[in-house]
Amino acid sequence: MKPLFILLAWVGLSHAQVKTQNEPTNASEAAAKKAAANQVTDERYQALKAKLPADQQQWEILLEQNLGSFYLPIHKSEKVAGKSNAWDFVQDDPKLPRVLLIGDSISRGYTQDVRKSMSGKANVHRAPENCGPTANGVKKIDIWLGDGKWDVIHFNFGIHDRKTSAADYETRLEALITRMKQTGAKLIFATTTPVPPDTKDGLEIVTQINEKNAIATQVMQKHGVAINDLHSFLAPQLEGIANPKDVHFNAKGYELMGQQVAKAIESVLK
Repeated sequence: MKPLFILLAWVGLSHAQVKTQNEPTNASEAAAKKAAANQVTDERYQALKAKLPADQQQWEILLEQNLGSFYLPIHKSEKVAGKSNAWDFVQDDPKLPRVLLIGDSISRGYTQDVRKSMSGKANVHRAPENCGPTANGVKKIDIWLGDGKWDVIHFNFGIHDRKTSAADYETRLEALITRMKQTGAKLIFATTTPVPPDTKDGLEIVTQINEKNAIATQVMQKHGVAINDLHSFLAPQLEGIANPKDVHFNAKGYELMGQQVAKAIESVLK
């Protein structure tokens, strides 16, 4: 029995050694491997960026300065892989109007669908980050507007402001509207999209979004800003386009939003 026992023990030890060699043994090892992979991606990205024309390099630098630790690695990986994304450099057709999209991850999700719907009709740009709440907007609006002339600015602030006080939300919206109007652009505000009641915040977030949409609607009407009511547009058809227990949407949802946003932009361009 002893030889068999020794053999089984040796086999078990060998298996453990193989497993240790092929799998991360702890979080620090996994983090090290991830960091090494990120470094390779970054080196390839920097090499790609170095070959771009000057204006495209400047756009990538702006993204590096603003996308943040979550979106920047994603952007770099997609650029290295040759994939298009919402933050692609837009080469303007001088014969077409210039449109700027400002908004959070929902806006990011429908950006490419807006571009598809408006192909040959407008140059569709977006702000160089996930724009977040109005507090971030007040801080960074000059960066987002850049030096270019905008014909239309389509914007949203809401879901990241769900816990912002009503007074602060209204004050910041008005400050943002005042600044954006200085560009001479026509403004369109998109109401914050609905969320399923089974999200982690439950009915609380539904109530918060409704409250912020009501405040924003009053502010927009006061300042003569057009409203693209994405909330009312999506609410009756939320099932099948919203991700389960999430505020985000699937590809079909973003396609519908992209088409609706394009219609709103076209209506003010006319």
